[in-house]
Amino acid sequence: MSVGAFRDGARRIVDAGWFQNAVITMIMLNGAVLGMQTYDAHADQFTTLFAMAEHVFVGFFVVELLLKFSARGGAFFREPWNWFDVIVVGVSLIPATSGFSVVRTLRLLRLISVIPQMRTIVNALFRAVPGLGTVIALLFVIIYTSAVMGANLFKEIAPEFFGNVGVALYTVFRLLTTEDWPEVSDAVIDQAPYAWLYFVVVIVISAFVVLNLIIGVIVTSLQDEVDSGRWEEDQEIEQHLHDQLMAKIEALCDQVAILDERVRELGGDSDPDPDRETAR
Repeated sequence: MSVGAFRDGARRIVDAGWFQNAVITMIMLNGAVLGMQTYDAHADQFTTLFAMAEHVFVGFFVVELLLKFSARGGAFFREPWNWFDVIVVGVSLIPATSGFSVVRTLRLLRLISVIPQMRTIVNALFRAVPGLGTVIALLFVIIYTSAVMGANLFKEIAPEFFGNVGVALYTVFRLLTTEDWPEVSDAVIDQAPYAWLYFVVVIVISAFVVLNLIIGVIVTSLQDEVDSGRWEEDQEIEQHLHDQLMAKIEALCDQVAILDERVRELGGDSDPDPDRETAR
């Protein structure tokens, strides 16, 4: 079997739906086994079974990566998610220690690299990091300003919530998450009725406006990632069609060359013999 034929066969296997489903199933089964190992009763009772399952999972994942490498060739390492898979599976080949046993739970994260929809979401989050940095910086400025303002206004009224900037920062964070905010507001408003305005402004600006900005940045990034994925799919389809066309053209060129050679051979056989013509 030629290298090209082997690569085509590996590509057909890797791209097959049943292969993708098998990988997802094995990752989920691996997660179930890892979860069962956290129970002491199961860990002691099924030690041998768990060890056998570990070898089966590792062997399957190694074969999976070898097939993907055979199918993609050098392009395999141009995909960051493939590096992640190689590292996670590579750790599994290290002899069991407590530290590496914990790292092996990262195999469950391979669902992200295997399921395209999950991969798109994670890529969108990474793509959103620059925009999120600006929004988070704005949020920190608002929180810090609110904390300093609250400490100056309500330090004497509610020192347990606004005694200093550090305590006030934690209080404003509670307001941001709307966690037990009535407890904070009631303790202050009982002695300072005007304080309701402070809480309304802080909660509206930080909990609703800024957080919605963060959601907006993520949604926009997700849409960009989806569009980018569609463009890459179109490029792959075009490249595949181009490769098929070039293969057909090369095959036609080979056939034309063979026909040309045969025509020349036939033409050579039909040429008159110069010596015979001279003898006549």
